[in-house]
Parts: sequence; C-alpha cells; structure tokens
Amino acid sequence: MNESPEVTINWFPGHMAKAQRMIREHLKLVDVVIELLDARIPSSSANPVIQDIIENKPRVIALNKADLAETDWTERWIHEFRQQGLQVVAIDSMTGKGTKTLISRVEQLANAKIANLAAKGINPRAVRAMILGIPNVGKSSLINRLLGTATVRTADKPGVTRGKQWIKISRNLELLDTPGVLWPKFEDPEVGFKLAITGAINDEVYDMEKVMDKFLTLLQQHYPDRLIERYKLPDFLPEDSTELLNLIGSKRGCLRSGGIIDEEKARRIILNEFRSGKLGPFTLDDIK
Repeated sequence: MNESPEVTINWFPGHMAKAQRMIREHLKLVDVVIELLDARIPSSSANPVIQDIIENKPRVIALNKADLAETDWTERWIHEFRQQGLQVVAIDSMTGKGTKTLISRVEQLANAKIANLAAKGINPRAVRAMILGIPNVGKSSLINRLLGTATVRTADKPGVTRGKQWIKISRNLELLDTPGVLWPKFEDPEVGFKLAITGAINDEVYDMEKVMDKFLTLLQQHYPDRLIERYKLPDFLPEDSTELLNLIGSKRGCLRSGGIIDEEKARRIILNEFRSGKLGPFTLDDIK
C-alpha cells in the first residue's frame, strides 16, 4: 500500500495579523469568548494563538459542524474538554442544533460579571460575547442561525469576514463577530493538511494534487467501504492513489476528449462530497 505523502502548508495573509490586533483591542469589551472549533478536527482547528490572546476570559468551546463528525468521537472530545475544565457544546449552526444550549452556557458564564456591575449601581446590560475561530468554521452561519435572518455576510470559502461586527441577538445578548484567524506557522504538517481538506485554507494557495493524493490514501486505508458505496467501485480498490482517482473519475464521467480522465475535476468532486458530508461523517483528530 502506498504511504501517505508529506504535505506542508502555511497560509497567513496580512489581514489575519490585523485581525489578531483587533481581537486583542476589543477583548476588554466582552464578557465571554465563544471559541468555534470544527468538530471533525477539534484539535487541529484550535488556534494556539487564541489561548494567549484571551488569557483568563471566560470561554465556551462550540464544536460546530457536529453533523459532519462521527458522533462517538464528538462525545469523546466533549469529555476531553470537560476534563480540562472547559465548557463545551456540540452544535450544528446550519440546523440550529445545540445553539440554545450554547447561548445558555454563555449567559451562565457572564452572570457573575453582570451581577457585579449591578452591585455597583450600573444598569443591567446585555451579555457581550466574542466569537473566535479559524476561517470557514461557521461563525457567520452561527450568527445568522441565532438571528433567524441572513444578515451577516457568509460564503463557503475562508476569509470572507474582514472586520468586526456587533450583532444584537436579543435583548440579553450581543455578539462580536470577528474575522477567521489562523496562525503564522503550522508546526505539524498534519494540521495544515486537515485545515486544507476541511476548507479552512483557501483552495488556491496549496497544492491540490498533493493534498488530494494524501487524502485519497487516507480514504483507501481507513474508509474503503465508503468509497466503494459512494462511487460504485469494485470491492478491491487500487492501492495507488492515482489509479483510485482515475477510477472514481471514470465512474463520475470526468472525461476529456479522447477518453482521458479530468483528474482536477475528479479531485474537486471528491473534496466537495467530503466537505458536504456525502462521504459520511468523519473525525480526523485523535485524542492524544
């Protein structure tokens, strides 16, 4: 069986450094931080810079896209975070599942500060929360779900939200949306790979061929049944990732003139079907 190729990816455009400064400057205005993680990669999607930025500010971990992750692994990760003394909720910002619990946790964490303000004679105000996370993890989609209207600009690509946005969710809650922020260097190449295939890194800035070669190797080794079922493949898959790609491309009609497989089109189909959940739920991070 062919070994998984090494893939090195880094992406830190200038607006992300600016966003980090903005987050630091506005942190004092909020009561609670909501750190949005991708439930498929709870460790790889956790920006190590965020912990340094927020310091001791009350924090709730929201494992978003839980519908795309393996349920048993999500439960394990929830247990892991709770063992660390953190508040954690699994959510699906597209359907709204878990969002009421999330808001309840945010309000509970802010109660002490709001009560302290009241004790000083300051009029009660709404809880202020800041949403932090990597690009394309679903921050704007979560806010839209809470609002019930699509008032926040969203797109299925990283780097859409560029500036801060205060959004009044209800009389009791205001949210500060922030741009998605990565960190300057991924020490572990596996982290960059997982961020790429889940959509946190712009598809135009990494080598799609290398990333998909590695991903197909992973699928062939650990999830062959899903490939066989989804693409109507023979029971014994090719060990070579290029042969596997061409087989899938043939099944999906990715043909150029002369019967040549359009490999780029085939890669895009597989990647999009993974991201949309059509290949089934995945959790790619183990608990160490």
